[in-house]
Amino acid sequence: MRRFSLWLRGKPFVADSLLACALFLTDAIVFIGSATDVLWPLFVLVAVAVSAPVAWRRRHPRTVSGAVLIVSILSVLTGHALGDTTSLHPSLLALPIMLYTLVAYVGRREGAIYLVAVAVDGMVSLVFLDQDLFTSILFTVLMYALAWLAAEFLGARRAYDEAVEARLAVAEYDRDRRAEDAVAMERTRIARELHDVIAHGVSVMVVQADGASYAIRKDPERAEQAVANISATGRAALAELRRTVALLRTNPHADDMPMYGTAGLAKVVDMMSRAGLNVELEQTGNLDDISPAISLGVHRLVQESLTNVLRHGGHAPKASVSVIRRDEDVLVEILNSGVGAPPIAVEGTGNGLLGMRERVAVLQGTLDAGRMSDGRWRVRAELPLE
Repeated sequence: MRRFSLWLRGKPFVADSLLACALFLTDAIVFIGSATDVLWPLFVLVAVAVSAPVAWRRRHPRTVSGAVLIVSILSVLTGHALGDTTSLHPSLLALPIMLYTLVAYVGRREGAIYLVAVAVDGMVSLVFLDQDLFTSILFTVLMYALAWLAAEFLGARRAYDEAVEARLAVAEYDRDRRAEDAVAMERTRIARELHDVIAHGVSVMVVQADGASYAIRKDPERAEQAVANISATGRAALAELRRTVALLRTNPHADDMPMYGTAGLAKVVDMMSRAGLNVELEQTGNLDDISPAISLGVHRLVQESLTNVLRHGGHAPKASVSVIRRDEDVLVEILNSGVGAPPIAVEGTGNGLLGMRERVAVLQGTLDAGRMSDGRWRVRAELPLE
């Protein structure tokens, strides 16, 4: 039975058609059990005219309610004209049903207008039919009041269901949007990490390889040293890449990220020095007990900035790195010599600076990168500790 009711809820026309048939059957039962001499063709005609339109009550509520009201008034006048003042039509229960339909599906204003018209129909029935005044009025008032209250209750329930459905739709959309944003952020994070790992190592290797190609005949020892640096840089980059991929696969928490700190910065500076970059490093304050995310951010900023200096710093590139821990943040500043582009240079894509900006934004810090008035290029970042 419950399954059938749920099925009907999704097919309103079928449900209304069954309601129309039920109204007609009540008229038929009254007609068969009536002891009065009635004009049966007229009785059947009125029953059909009142019941049949109910099947379309939700599709055309105004038209159907008007049709039922007109048929009700005509049946009273016709019955009076033919001398039949005692015939009862239970199918006229369609009148309060249509009042309910108007209030629930159209509006209170239309329902109030229809209620006034029904009151006129009731006065006509009292005048032309043999009905008890008190009983008729009491029954009519209770019936239409019940229809109005049911419409108000079910209308409020339907409005609540629609509001809940709308909220669920918004929540589902918001959930999908957050999932898409999370995927995009994760893709950006992966791209940034891989760029920082690969671009740094490969750039150093390319610069060393170009230098070795020039020195292989004139200065074999220097070329041999460059090749050794290429080998060491490649191994370090490969190890870093493996570690990064492993972290990305396991989706680590921040606590699982490595602490780079002073040792990591010193390692970067040593690698760049062996690659031919003259680097001065200044570290102030304790950098080993800051959060892993900030520590990694500082490491990547220095690594990417020095890589750019090595690419574009000229024949004798020089850079200074200053990392200062302050009370509320960490100041990172990298300056290059500003000599200009060297004849041996690696073409950049601009992803390095973009990656630095993204990383600083994730850490809720600020980044200022650009050429100064004296021609030097400066990268300055402030990363909050909290």
